[in-house]
Amino acid sequence: MAVRPAVITTSDPARRRATLPSLTGIRFIAALLVFLAHSTMLFNPLQPTASFTFFEDPGVAKALADFFDSAGNIGVSFFFVLSGFVLTWSSTPGERITGFWRRRALKIYPNHIVTWALAMLLFASATPLHAWLPNLFLVHAFSNRVDTVQSVNFPSWSLCSELLFYALFPLFIVLVRRIADSRLWLWAGTMAAGVAGVSVVTRYIPGHARLPGLELTVNQQWFSYAFPPPRLFEFVLGMILARIVIAGMWPRIGLPTSVALFAAGYYGAILAPAPYSFSLTTIVPIGMVICAAASADLRGEGRWLGGRVMVWLGNVSFAFYLVQVLVIFYGRPELLDGRTFGTTGALALLIVLFAVNLLAAWLLYSLVEKPVMRRWSRGGKRQPAHPAPERTTRGTDHVPAGETV
Repeated sequence: MAVRPAVITTSDPARRRATLPSLTGIRFIAALLVFLAHSTMLFNPLQPTASFTFFEDPGVAKALADFFDSAGNIGVSFFFVLSGFVLTWSSTPGERITGFWRRRALKIYPNHIVTWALAMLLFASATPLHAWLPNLFLVHAFSNRVDTVQSVNFPSWSLCSELLFYALFPLFIVLVRRIADSRLWLWAGTMAAGVAGVSVVTRYIPGHARLPGLELTVNQQWFSYAFPPPRLFEFVLGMILARIVIAGMWPRIGLPTSVALFAAGYYGAILAPAPYSFSLTTIVPIGMVICAAASADLRGEGRWLGGRVMVWLGNVSFAFYLVQVLVIFYGRPELLDGRTFGTTGALALLIVLFAVNLLAAWLLYSLVEKPVMRRWSRGGKRQPAHPAPERTTRGTDHVPAGETV
């Protein structure tokens, strides 16, 4: 008797939902927040004793570093909530779990392996085995050792959380689909409360060792930020918000209002101490922005966020995120050493740095991510050389809003 493959089941009609191009565009904004945090740092994690800022005026340099310090944390939180939303939105009844896991692995690992190999070749060859091997397999964020979590191409720590999300999604989608519409808001509030709870519990995590510039101990910083299980609250919140929009229960709160509240939450993150600045002050506004953008697309009002340029930027956003260490922390000092410039010149160089990072991302996307997804995302069947345009997808996943990291 043949055994049927496990499938992801849902209670939704077996039909493809409307595409949400604005969520693909928003993905790049989240990646840009991380770029701004990295490019304005006062120190280089690869060369902590070397001068790093472009700005010769220390006041301007510190003001920018302070303003964008929380941008990276918030950008990552944006990714986590958005991942839960788009995976839930694009899930279909009868989807094979093995097929889902295959596509997720193909989306993450090829880009990661390429950037991992480049980092090892260029600057991380001395990384010990206990760090580079877990990093290669994307389980390193489960360790509380600083030299492991921040090893090799260190932004890859967030991919450990994404892999955990993907591993559990087939179970979570069943549970989330079983929530009665009348209780969706209660569960959304519970997930937001879970984010707050992680911040509170963090203060009670034992440990004494501190890294320079950290408000928390190493263990507290790791638990509240890099350790994957606590980040599940953000992912599941995104899943529940997708259910709310699907059920037509999202109130007509416009994107401008949501963005204004996000800006207020961002300002709160600047003022708040860690770990409250990581995601707590912006978790509700992030959800509002995502739902407002999705609702605008459903009404045909997506405008510029869902336009051709923003969708293209969203397509390369994963690669844009992964190449930042190679471009910002390795390439920039190699070319310019520690030289500083006047404010105008420094801002111009930041724009050039952005363009170089975007070019590197486009190359990684075009030469690695897109061909891999086109060749193997459908169970090894080669995709057409010139598939029909799908302006709202990343690569060749062909799902609403990109269903990607």
